Amino acid sequence: MASLQLSHGDYIGSETTLTEAMPYLKYIKKPLLVWDTYMTLGSNYFNTFDFKNALLYYNKALNLKINESKQFSTKTKIGNVLAEEKKYLEALNVFLSLADEIGVLKTSEEYAYLLNNIGFCYFKLDNPEGLTYINEALKIRTNLKNHTGIALSNLTLARYYDENNNSSAAKKFGLIAYSNLNDLQNIEDKQSALKLLIKNSNEDELKKYSMQYIDLIEHLFQIRQEAKNQFARIKYNSKREKEENLKLKTHKSENDLKLEKQKNKNIVSYIIIILSLFLVIILYFYLTSKANKEKIEAAYNSETRISKKLHDELANDIYHTMAFAENKNLSLEENKEQLLNNLDVIYSRTRDISKENYVITTDENYISSLKEMIYGLSTSNISIILNGLDIISWNEINKNKKITVYRVIQELLVNMRKYSDASVVGIDFKIVNKNLHVNYTDNGKGIDTDKMVFKNGLYNVKNRIQKIKGQIEISSAINQGFKVFFKFPL
Repeated sequence: MASLQLSHGDYIGSETTLTEAMPYLKYIKKPLLVWDTYMTLGSNYFNTFDFKNALLYYNKALNLKINESKQFSTKTKIGNVLAEEKKYLEALNVFLSLADEIGVLKTSEEYAYLLNNIGFCYFKLDNPEGLTYINEALKIRTNLKNHTGIALSNLTLARYYDENNNSSAAKKFGLIAYSNLNDLQNIEDKQSALKLLIKNSNEDELKKYSMQYIDLIEHLFQIRQEAKNQFARIKYNSKREKEENLKLKTHKSENDLKLEKQKNKNIVSYIIIILSLFLVIILYFYLTSKANKEKIEAAYNSETRISKKLHDELANDIYHTMAFAENKNLSLEENKEQLLNNLDVIYSRTRDISKENYVITTDENYISSLKEMIYGLSTSNISIILNGLDIISWNEINKNKKITVYRVIQELLVNMRKYSDASVVGIDFKIVNKNLHVNYTDNGKGIDTDKMVFKNGLYNVKNRIQKIKGQIEISSAINQGFKVFFKFPL
């Protein structure tokens, strides 16, 4: 299920499915099954730009007892992660060592793939040998008639000439790559080719490629949303079927029990046993039904929030970008630059929504994860000051409470960036009388607390704190900043 979700671009859903499989890995005796799980999990993190965890699980996969083919595939993934992290020298060393391992198979697609990646790393390191490796990879792929490989080699050449300010060559190879990828229906690489064509085109062509890029984003979003809905429906139907089977088995057991009890002469014992069984069954179904209802409600709330965020933010940005492309003269440099900026904003928003909903780390890496989230929401115009975070014994705090702290601070910082125009934010942590106290303060434009309505973000903040038996106080006034204090028992 997780592999299928990954192939359809449902990375968060795939990761969620894999978390259900992880506890059973300790019973697996075949390392290839464990390897496949780690590789799928690593790919999910890679595609959601969590390169740290991607590298962690790829290395776990590499440490298993696997054959040379699997080792080659795993090391290649590790090299790709290092390249995405812009650690081009480390990535280059990985690809060079793999190229040496291939031996006599110098005409294989695997070797061409490595040559292309080696060339990419070299040109990123300003080494002129990069072009030689990329062309050699293209030559091998052309001889093999590997259309996907040919397209990717041309895309790499387009990037090379684009970074070397050769606009005509970048456009030439970008067009070749886009044409090949269009035939192959390779959507994500088509996006990369279109971005290069937009950057190196003028006037009518610029407008044409910009509209194609926007249509491609909408198409990709639609495909992934349909895949998510499909897998959600399959999981729901499967769960309902299991519950119905369980009910049928339970009813059959009850009938058999009643028949058996009718043979017993001790009527008093029958009554006691029947009552006890019914009480246990009723309690079991009550607790099970309550837990399932809470899980479904939580999933529904999460999906509703994500759908609203996609509609309110991403859809509006796409519409405004389409209107801009239709109504503005894109031959003007400032309009062209604005269009590229708008496309980058759409891409960043998509990535941020993906990151905002990933599973939160609550182990010994919790502090690092919390800091990464906090400072990730700062900008050159916003300074965030933390006090007392490192002296809290987070390992002694309940997992759900740590998740609550993470999500509440994330919600406050997101609201700050959207609405407050703040330049300085202070977050203070301390323990008082076995309670964790958190003070949030910013110097933004503030709000009138008398007219404040608890909805959306603030409602989520208040609701999360109350669920862990905590208390929250909000104080603010127009042009006097925004302050939030909350506490909860440890």
